[in-house]
Amino acid sequence: MNRTSVAEKWVDGTAGMTRPSNVVWCDGSKAEYERLIEEMLRDGTLLPVNTHTYPGCYLHRSHPSDVARTEQLTFICTREKDDAGPTNNWMAPAEAKAKAGEYFKGAMRGRTMYVIPYLMGPAGSTMSRTGIMVTDSAYVVASMHIMARVGDVAIKAMRRDDDFIAGVHSLGDLSPDRRLILHFPEEKLIWSVGSGYGGNALLGKKCHALRLGSWQARQEGWLAEHMLIIGVEDPQGEVTYLAAAMPSASGKTNLAMAVSSLPGWRVWTVGDDIAWIHVDATGQLRAINPERGFFGVAPNTSPRTNPNATAMVKSNTIFTNVALTPSGEPWWEGLTPEPPAGLVDWQGQPWKPGTPAAHPNSRFTVLAQQCPSIAPNWEEPQGVPISAFIFGSRRSKVIPLVFEAFDWGHGVFLGSAMSTETTAAITGQVGVVRRDPMAMLPFCGYNMADYFGHWLAIGSRASKAPRIFRVNWFRRGDDGKFLWPGYGDNVRVLKWIVERIRGGGRAQETPIGWIPAPDGLDTDGLALSRAQIAEALKVDRGEWRQALGELGDFYGQFGARLPQPIAATLAETQRKLRA
Repeated sequence: MNRTSVAEKWVDGTAGMTRPSNVVWCDGSKAEYERLIEEMLRDGTLLPVNTHTYPGCYLHRSHPSDVARTEQLTFICTREKDDAGPTNNWMAPAEAKAKAGEYFKGAMRGRTMYVIPYLMGPAGSTMSRTGIMVTDSAYVVASMHIMARVGDVAIKAMRRDDDFIAGVHSLGDLSPDRRLILHFPEEKLIWSVGSGYGGNALLGKKCHALRLGSWQARQEGWLAEHMLIIGVEDPQGEVTYLAAAMPSASGKTNLAMAVSSLPGWRVWTVGDDIAWIHVDATGQLRAINPERGFFGVAPNTSPRTNPNATAMVKSNTIFTNVALTPSGEPWWEGLTPEPPAGLVDWQGQPWKPGTPAAHPNSRFTVLAQQCPSIAPNWEEPQGVPISAFIFGSRRSKVIPLVFEAFDWGHGVFLGSAMSTETTAAITGQVGVVRRDPMAMLPFCGYNMADYFGHWLAIGSRASKAPRIFRVNWFRRGDDGKFLWPGYGDNVRVLKWIVERIRGGGRAQETPIGWIPAPDGLDTDGLALSRAQIAEALKVDRGEWRQALGELGDFYGQFGARLPQPIAATLAETQRKLRA
């Protein structure tokens, strides 16, 4: 394999710190993947599942203390604290290296150090970027084989000898007291120790593609976003591409792979989690999915909620922390209406009713090409043209089912104002409302005020800025029930969005943006009354005034760094709501 001198020197230095018994450069081949699987089956890192019904599938069980992203142990280590901003945990680079350096010292003794050159993005795309990570976890190597393009393809894509994001990962002793996920954006460096969980250990994913990616994107004039990418095909065969930002458990994977309930309409999956978006020479925003696979949340994935995801994980999938049926098939809450008898839970114990059988944040890792709805052009090197952005989150009140921003600046304001109700993907309490601008709060690698400013600037470079919409599938009525059926019926909302992009779509103006007119949404065949639809689309001025008052407190922490247009839009919206 071709290796650059800079990369080899860095790997040698890392081996000097971690002291592995041997060093293996990964080539990304099928033979290498199969060898890793064999080794893990032998040492118990992986367990086989039913090979007749789930060929090529395996189960991995993590340590019970290592089952989700640990945001409180995740740091941005910039030289200046203000460059990380008030929404990130910050540690001075020297202090971070001294602290983690102790955990890394000799951490790989008796273990193999795998070197993984990986490419984020399609081969041959000028939007793709290279990373080189080292790890002592075979599970991480196998997962990176699925999630990124590993081997020579990554080295060939480098623009210079030092054109890579460097990542050091070690399981260490898996102690939460000696766990740190550190990002040094100025050095293009990631250090992660003490965790084997995907979001902390698959460094190409959140660490590179978003935290360091967003820093690199700002320097180079593009966007690295926590977004799905879909193509919405109408009955005439015309495809409109949309990108959507949604925090964990806000319906993101289900929307990315939606099966339409509307005759003639179809959703094509380009990506389910991350979008890298560039402005091309003509001023068109174009997006690539930098990943090669899906690292999806298993619970509530079912033939009813997401038939495409349920079909794609039937082969060649690594499951993490799911339950097993007596016949050795993976199972999780929501997969079937009732749990089968005789389950073994995610920790390998006989399942006790009333406790989770699968961990609430259990996962599947699978190649994107296995998804039945994968777009034929999903690896197009020049990316797909984005006509609109959607910001969506889980809110039981306040936010209507769908509304459209007045313009780009107003849309950036709506994204910056986003909040969501928490779920199991984030360690901490469930059901608490937390701020999550653009679904990027845990992933923005620099000061979020500067990030809002970068978004505003990108719009001014576009020849025709994409439209911006806000959605909420989770609004509840006074009876506590969801007002909208969701899932495949969300395509009805996408249809209205496509109509708006094309200059149609009946709408009415409100103080917060354009909502569908009473007959604007296609509700044919839905058992919903006009009153229910009106309730789902309602703009309650009192609720909004309160919500925007709290938003002012959030913005306050950025001080003078908050872009003036964001503050001005907040004041203007408050004025309209009082009128």
